[in-house]
Amino acid sequence: MRILLVEDDRDLGPAIARALREENFAVDLAADGIDAAHLGETERFDAAVLDLGLPGRDGISVLKAWRDANRDLPVLILTARDGWSDKVAGFKAGADDFLVKPFRVEELVMRLRALVRRAAGHAQALVACGPLSFDAQTGVFERDGLPLKLTAFEWRVLSQLMLHRNAVIERLDLLERVYEGDADVDSNSLEVIVGRLRKKIGATMIETVRGRGYRLVCPA
Repeated sequence: MRILLVEDDRDLGPAIARALREENFAVDLAADGIDAAHLGETERFDAAVLDLGLPGRDGISVLKAWRDANRDLPVLILTARDGWSDKVAGFKAGADDFLVKPFRVEELVMRLRALVRRAAGHAQALVACGPLSFDAQTGVFERDGLPLKLTAFEWRVLSQLMLHRNAVIERLDLLERVYEGDADVDSNSLEVIVGRLRKKIGATMIETVRGRGYRLVCPA
C-alpha cells in the first residue's frame, strides 16, 4: 500500500512517514500544495493524508483539483483546524475522513487501513483466499491459521493481491503501489518478490498472466 503524505511541518512530516513505513506502507512525502497536487494527479496511491494549511496551495484547493480530475483515491484530512466549518469544507471538497491534530499514530494507521480496505470493496476486515487470510485492519497475514512472516515489500505485494483477489493486477500498477516515487527500482525486483511469496504461500496461488501482471488464485 502506497500513501501520499502531504505535511509541511519539517519535523512532523518525516516523523509520520517513518511511523507509517514501520507499518509496511510505502510513503511519498510532499511538503507543499503544488507538489501534492502534481503527485496526486500523476502517481498511483492507495490513499492520501492531506494537511489543509500548506505553502503554495491550500489543501482544500488540492483536494478539489484531484476530484475535478476524477482522482478517486481515499483522502484523510489531517489538520489542526478543528472547527465544524473546516470539516464541512473538507468533506464538501471530497474528503473521506477527517482527523484533528494532535493525534495518535495508531489511530491514523487504523483509519488509513479502513479507507484502503473499503475502497477495494471489502466491508469486513477479514479477507480470505483458500488457506490464506488477511486481517486488513491489523495488517496480519495467516496461512492455515499460522502467522506469515513477510518483509515490507512482500507485505505490500500480497496485500494488493489479497484485496483484489482473483483479479489481474497489472504489473505497472503493482510496481507503483509497492515502491515509493524516489525508489531505485530494478526491473526484475517484482519477480523476485513474487518468487519469495510463492515459497511462503504456495507456488500455485500467484498466477502470472503473460503480458499483464499477476493474479491471486483462491481455491474453491
